[in-house]
Parts: sequence; C-alpha cells; structure tokens
Amino acid sequence: MENWNSEEITSLINEKKHFFLYLYTPLCGTCQVAGKMLEIVAKLFPNEIWGKCDLNYIPDFALEWEIESVPCLLIFNETSIEKKVYAFHSVPYLYELIKK
Repeated sequence: MENWNSEEITSLINEKKHFFLYLYTPLCGTCQVAGKMLEIVAKLFPNEIWGKCDLNYIPDFALEWEIESVPCLLIFNETSIEKKVYAFHSVPYLYELIKK
C-alpha cells in the first residue's frame, strides 16, 4: 500500500473510482497494528485500489470527511465515502468486510 498525497486522492475522487484509503498518524500504536492487518488484506484483493495517508497532511479532508479518530479506513464508491471503518478487529473481519 503506497502513501498518497491530497492531489492523488482528489484525482481518484474526480475519476469516480472505487478505492480504499487508510488514514493513520505515525505515533499511533493502534494505527501500526491496523496498518499491518490492512497490508495483508490488500494483498488478498490485488485488483482493488489501496492507499494510505498520514491524516496530519490532509487536515482539510479530515474536516470535510468528519474523521473522528485514527486508524480509519475509508471505502470510496465513485465520488463519496461509502463506509468509514474505525474498528479493525482482525484480518478475517476486514477480509469479510471488503468481500461484501
């Protein structure tokens, strides 16, 4: 999963893509664990578009999307957020969530 900047995120939204965006902060211990789980899940869905971004670098998006906390997985469908996931639980849980 590669790091995206605000321009890359905006481009995907404008292109009406379905994609997954993982939001984190570097000092968040829970984010470190969640990120490792998502890396595994992303490999199980190689045809999906996956990215991550340090929330500190996109404060305007954080406000617009009303992000409550990190870690957060945003599931975009075309131009809007379809789902926000704050509780990552486990790899099997995330797998089933994405499979839907």
